[in-house]
Amino acid sequence: MTARLQGKLALITAAGQGIGRAIAEAFIAQGAQVIATDVDAGKLAGLRSLRSLKLDARSTADVEALAKETAPLDILVNCAGYVHQGTVLDCSEQTWDFSFDLNVKSIHRMLRAFLPGMVQKGGGSIVNISSAVSSIRGVPNRYVYGATKAAIIGLTKQVAADFIRKGIRVNAICPGTIESPSLHERIEELSKATGKPIAAVAEDFVGRQPMGRLGRPEEVAALAVFLASDESSFITGHAHLVDGGMAL
Repeated sequence: MTARLQGKLALITAAGQGIGRAIAEAFIAQGAQVIATDVDAGKLAGLRSLRSLKLDARSTADVEALAKETAPLDILVNCAGYVHQGTVLDCSEQTWDFSFDLNVKSIHRMLRAFLPGMVQKGGGSIVNISSAVSSIRGVPNRYVYGATKAAIIGLTKQVAADFIRKGIRVNAICPGTIESPSLHERIEELSKATGKPIAAVAEDFVGRQPMGRLGRPEEVAALAVFLASDESSFITGHAHLVDGGMAL
């Protein structure tokens, strides 16, 4: 099935790599006009998007400026995020504040800036990237990360409830462990910190997936296409798992 998003204007944060990149490519393939953003604009090279531009989702001024020059959206996908490794004892106030600013407050900024245009337009779909590691499941050494991703689920439900009669649908996607550049970076960092070989650390990540493999960004993107499209017109306010059975 093609052209499922034909004629729709979508904006995606953190579209330079991993899940965000896969969503951008899938949306473009389905006919959407995509505004692809990333804090590192160089990572957007090669995307056949309507616009590709730098956006720091931690900057209220930058987000608001972009909203003022952008037509009302049909789709907003919030992908920006950071994974901290450690327990509460490893989490400084600075780390806590940074994690919540990037993972949660960035979504607040985007909603404040772009939701009014969607309401004015008469509807739209918002997709927030949360995680299976959240209020759904806890795993070792994901203290502040799990807290932020749980907050995204709560934020999603609240905005869905507030704007359900305005034609706005809001859903969260909760991936399991997904093959991505950021995962490889975490594996390397954990290998250095623990002294374990990279292959052994990588196997630990695979081992927590009941299917015995990592997920692919394209598998998350397929769900994002569905939630962004009119096919999911009766679905809002939910946390949707694409986790290879991780939350079983």
